[in-house]
Amino acid sequence: MTVLLLDERWPTMIPMEAIGKLYGPAHFSAEVPVSVRWNFGEYLNGEDATGRGVLVSTQAQDADVKERIAAGEQVFEAPSRKDPIFLAQQVMAQACQLGEWEQSQTHATLIPYLREESEEFIDAIEQGSGDEELCKELGDVFLQVLFHAEIASRRGAFALDDVASSFITKLRSRAPYLFDGTAQLVPQEEQEALWAKGKEREA
Repeated sequence: MTVLLLDERWPTMIPMEAIGKLYGPAHFSAEVPVSVRWNFGEYLNGEDATGRGVLVSTQAQDADVKERIAAGEQVFEAPSRKDPIFLAQQVMAQACQLGEWEQSQTHATLIPYLREESEEFIDAIEQGSGDEELCKELGDVFLQVLFHAEIASRRGAFALDDVASSFITKLRSRAPYLFDGTAQLVPQEEQEALWAKGKEREA
């Protein structure tokens, strides 16, 4: 009767529009965490007369999910699943799962592509290209970031979230005014001093 698609990053976050509209019995695809299953009963508004109830999943490509959606069942989806960064990460993961060429790549073999895409972005800036072209070229650079993060993730080293966290950690150290409530413009001289101090502290 209903399909509930959760975000695998935050599977305990139920879309507000689904509250009061979910009926049991509840069925779960294999990857849904036990913590979600244990507490899910409190979100059910009785039992579905057809017995199909709600299918809870984080995977839109799950066979049962696809079958029930194709049958016209109502779908509730966590809004965060439509986040472009998340979607890009999912596409990259899928590419590395299905593509033989992608699976053969390493950080080292991707260096020429990273260099090429970076240079093309620089060329676009220097040639005064329009915003649409800049966005396109920067997207190609972003693909390289996604690719390297996915390669690292597959060997259990780090993931895209860790890359983002490292960026935040660095700025906390080198640009503390971004996190302490400062509202006025920070002079460049002060910025440079704080950056140097933070960099020295990290060494």
